[in-house]
Amino acid sequence: MIQDSNFIDLKSVPCPLNVVKCKLALEKLSKEDILFVDLDRGEPEIMVKQTLENLGYQLDQVKTENEWIRLVVRYGCKS
Repeated sequence: MIQDSNFIDLKSVPCPLNVVKCKLALEKLSKEDILFVDLDRGEPEIMVKQTLENLGYQLDQVKTENEWIRLVVRYGCKS
């Protein structure tokens, strides 16, 4: 089950605001917590993934729809 504090819906949120909102949400969590993020496909998906991976986060796509995706964001790179 997804807790409200560990989920953000960024569908229809333009770049780069969606990147900023992801970073702010991650700052509120401990390094052991995970964050679920819903994003529009296309540029928002690319920009958020690229930025968070560059910051050292691990991203896994857990749901795919025609217009949006759901990512799970964890601290630390894949081994």
